[in-house]
Amino acid sequence: MNVWALIDGISLLTVAALTGFLIPQILLIAFKKQLFDEPDERKVHTLPVPRLGGIAFLPVILFTMLLMAGIGMQYGSLWIREIPADSIRESVFIAAGALSLFIVGMADDLIGVRYRAKFVVQGGAAVLLVISGLILNNFHGLFGLHYINMIVAVLLTILLIVFITNAINLIDGIDGLASGLSAIACLVYGIILYDSEIYLFSQIAFCLMAALTTFFIFNVFGDPKKHKKIFMGDTGALTVGFLLSALALRLCNEPDTCGHYNYAVVAFAPLLVPCMDVVRVYMHRIRNRTNPFLPDKNHIHHKLLAAGMNQRLAMITIVSFSALLSVLNIWLSLYLNLTILLVLDVAIWIILNIWLSKRIISRNK
Repeated sequence: MNVWALIDGISLLTVAALTGFLIPQILLIAFKKQLFDEPDERKVHTLPVPRLGGIAFLPVILFTMLLMAGIGMQYGSLWIREIPADSIRESVFIAAGALSLFIVGMADDLIGVRYRAKFVVQGGAAVLLVISGLILNNFHGLFGLHYINMIVAVLLTILLIVFITNAINLIDGIDGLASGLSAIACLVYGIILYDSEIYLFSQIAFCLMAALTTFFIFNVFGDPKKHKKIFMGDTGALTVGFLLSALALRLCNEPDTCGHYNYAVVAFAPLLVPCMDVVRVYMHRIRNRTNPFLPDKNHIHHKLLAAGMNQRLAMITIVSFSALLSVLNIWLSLYLNLTILLVLDVAIWIILNIWLSKRIISRNK
């Protein structure tokens, strides 16, 4: 057995255990200090719920990965010596960027931060990834493009990181949705990165998946009346979105000739649902001449609720659809041009939303 399979397994279990230990402690502090996400007309929940669950994610992941690296160095294990210098450099910059978003997210959850300030920090974190070398300079055949001009690639990369980070943050509207979608993405990334022998990044993916899965249990099955329920808040959503964008970019950095995967499809297929949803919502807000950065109730989960689903069913439907779409895209990428595949995805998304809109109208008659 590859030693990295054991490392990923130990890392996953460690993160899950530590997250499971920390979240109840965060709940105790949140209720003692009255740190709640209060219900209002825009939100789905009806009781005050702490929104600091995301505080557990990054510290636990960093602790676990540093611990495993330290053990490897202490005992002179060969696996630690075999990590490419590029991967170490990229992971250090990823940690720095994630930490900056962790801090601004925590500030937003505790006292509130203007969206302009959050954009500035997100842009700074994106620049750190660019400095590390994680740049989207290969379109892998999308629109007939492969390698593109470096200046254009840098600007597109920064925009893409900010976009994905906010897409995860904005999809976090009902229990288990953001964590479920992100955990599925991490599972896909972890498997493909491991199979492609990009082991340090597969460890990041599995660690993040473990934190999200443990949080999912408290978020979906926790009872707010018993002080067991918690939200991830901006601290979690911004950190998760940034880490997912980093993992996606790392996959896109793989050359077309490497392996049998279309790495662009693998990188972005698990993110299609939150990304297409935020594009549709922004277009709707602009069309209605409202601020595209102010919240509303027009996301896909809001539409499913308006169509008659309860929260749990809406979450299961969206997460299952995302998982099916990811598998379908990866499979079809073996046979279809990437541009055609993207057009099909957009067409499916448009048809789904038209059907939902008609169902909502007929239900309200």
